Amino acid sequence: MLHSLILCHKTEMMISILRKILVVIIITLPVVIDLGCKKQAKCGCGKDVLFDLTDEQAKVYFTETSASFSPVSNPYATYYFCNPEEMYPKLSEYKTGDFLLVSGHVYWECNYLYQASNYSYQMYYKVYMIQVTEVITELYGKK
Repeated sequence: MLHSLILCHKTEMMISILRKILVVIIITLPVVIDLGCKKQAKCGCGKDVLFDLTDEQAKVYFTETSASFSPVSNPYATYYFCNPEEMYPKLSEYKTGDFLLVSGHVYWECNYLYQASNYSYQMYYKVYMIQVTEVITELYGKK
């Protein structure tokens, strides 16, 4: 009887030790395993370049202080110029709403990025900022 009591006590001690080890493993496992967290993209002009556009056909709308466009290839995207005042002399050669070819470095627009991070589903409408390097007229294949 005493032998079985000692055996039962040892078993309870082993179970208690295993529980403590299990708790330590559960707590330390996320620290040890790298889940591959992605770096949050920076937003705004001059931060992380997402991609470059080269001669993207777009309908460009502008004033002296602002400019934006939606590409013909993706009507669910809007690009706001980072440098509208710098590009205004070139843009003023055209009428607002003209089809032009736009080139530049593209960045996330901050308000869009913050709003998109609050939604669990993917938003189809995208908003970007673009540091425009060139705006030329669309010649429709003519040189």
